[in-house]
Amino acid sequence: TVVFLVGGTNPNRNDTDHEPIFRQESYFHYLFGVKEPDFVGLIHIQSGHQNTVLFIPRLPSEYATFMGAILTPDEYKDMYQVDECYYVDEVTEYLKKIQGQNGDDGCLSIMLLEGLNTDSGNMYSSESAKKFIPDELGDAIDIDTLFPLLVECRVIKSEQELQLMRHVAELSSDAHVYVMRECKPGMAEWQLESLFRHYIYFYHGCRQVSYTPICACGPNSSVLHYGHAGAPNSRQLEEADICLMDMGTEYHCYSSDITCSFPANGKFSCDQRIIYEGVLEAQRCVYAMLRPGVSWVDCHKVAEAAIIRSLLRLGALCAGDISIDDLVEERIGGIFMPHGLGHFIGIDTHDVGGYLDGYPKRSKLPGLRSLRTARIVEENMVLTVEPGCYFIDHLLDEALNNERINTYLVRSRIDELRGIGGVRLEDVVVITKDGCNNFTCCPRTVSEVEHVMAGGKWPPVKDEAPELYRSRLVK
Repeated sequence: TVVFLVGGTNPNRNDTDHEPIFRQESYFHYLFGVKEPDFVGLIHIQSGHQNTVLFIPRLPSEYATFMGAILTPDEYKDMYQVDECYYVDEVTEYLKKIQGQNGDDGCLSIMLLEGLNTDSGNMYSSESAKKFIPDELGDAIDIDTLFPLLVECRVIKSEQELQLMRHVAELSSDAHVYVMRECKPGMAEWQLESLFRHYIYFYHGCRQVSYTPICACGPNSSVLHYGHAGAPNSRQLEEADICLMDMGTEYHCYSSDITCSFPANGKFSCDQRIIYEGVLEAQRCVYAMLRPGVSWVDCHKVAEAAIIRSLLRLGALCAGDISIDDLVEERIGGIFMPHGLGHFIGIDTHDVGGYLDGYPKRSKLPGLRSLRTARIVEENMVLTVEPGCYFIDHLLDEALNNERINTYLVRSRIDELRGIGGVRLEDVVVITKDGCNNFTCCPRTVSEVEHVMAGGKWPPVKDEAPELYRSRLVK
């Protein structure tokens, strides 16, 4: 039996000769760690023994003029610590050669990767791999076995992966603190993005961000994925703005995903503080329950309950005779937090494994249907915990026009809060055998945020919020 995978390619931009910086396909990186495009990989799987083979592109001599020295198969073999290395144009002959050497009854089984990414809705197709397999080996192809196995391997992180992910989260945390310190009214959102990019590259050699930076200030902070080409972090910060900075870096293809929210002028207003502390309390409540065996859906509902309590204090909601839990079940939380509590993270920011066969299905209810997984959490899963509270006009309008739930909404107060934007706090967290460990080391309490924005020391000499499980905050 062999596992057979095709690495990523590096197409030019549209019809030009411009080559974007290549980033390896995630499954190929997971198995082989190759940083260049156009490779193919194969792993012999036998009882007690594995043999790993790489196939490299046969490059023309002109490549050396523009791109540098052309490495030999032996040099790549040493670089990537594989057992064998050949050229890509030798794949078909290699497969013919090993036919009959593996598998039961002398039959070769070729496992290809094919399956649905439940975050994007896109299929990982085996078609590019099938092109290398000769017709006489067509019956050896297996597209059913590998995908769920490899996805589950990526869900549960190894100790080496955890060390790398902690490093990426900590350096991203430092970059967020740098942005927070430099932020002033009158700056542009793109300047905050540029500060983050500069810090991670200049101080840590991170060339790639793990997703498009979201630098959303004022009303823009209620747009969940602001920062795209049509809204390119282009607003000028105003004195009373709340700033929502959702940015992460990537190092050796492993991602961080961190969000900080803070006042542009360094001091929270009364309303901003109530909203912010409600979101922070949501994180606290989740961390208090997060351990192996806990339902991620239950964590989401606990976060919603904390945010609903803050909205009651804010005067935006009126519970009447029903409980907080009843308001959660009425899906009031989905109006103000229309996204899921968080997601798996690893080689991809929204990492794989959310809705595999045999695990809980996606809910159809508002808010809950946005959860990127509904699984029971397990040790060494790494997830983001990112509760948020937003005032999004069209969701507010729909709720106010819904006779079933509008009695719980205080229209006049909600209208006053329109345009305030939103708050999100996002940490990268690993599930441990008896709880969780927070890799993110950003200022989180109101006093921490205001202290840092006033020029105070960070990291602190004492952790004032140990319930956030920032185990390496104090250095």
